Amino acid sequence: MNIRPRVAADNAVLVAIWEDAVRATHHFLGEDDIQFFRPLVRDDYLPAVEVLVAEDSDGKPVGFIGLDGPKVEMLFVSTSQHGKGIGKALIEHVGRLKGPLAVDVNEQNPGGVAFYLKCGFRQVGRSERDGQGKPFPLLHLAQAS
Repeated sequence: MNIRPRVAADNAVLVAIWEDAVRATHHFLGEDDIQFFRPLVRDDYLPAVEVLVAEDSDGKPVGFIGLDGPKVEMLFVSTSQHGKGIGKALIEHVGRLKGPLAVDVNEQNPGGVAFYLKCGFRQVGRSERDGQGKPFPLLHLAQAS
């Protein structure tokens, strides 16, 4: 697996990875929510953060992580690649670059919560609503210094 910086030409495939992963893991989101977030991911979120792309041996993107300094703003892996260590490799890679990381994860995404806890994150706070004010509680997690 190779990890490299995002280029603008990656955006369409990264949005497809995002949607695939969200549909498989974010069962609390309805179709209207996914349609609401898709253009935000494409047009606002991806360009606003430092994005690293995980590629398979054929150079095909299979996952990505978006960072704002040491804060993980997004981490998504193609569902066909779940459980193969790609998310963990991305976390470990950026941890080496950025030091201890922080992340907000949807409380209603138990798989995501479990993943981050397994990667050494601990809960440091909680919010009732997400960044858009929607009623999707967030757990604030951080790795120990």
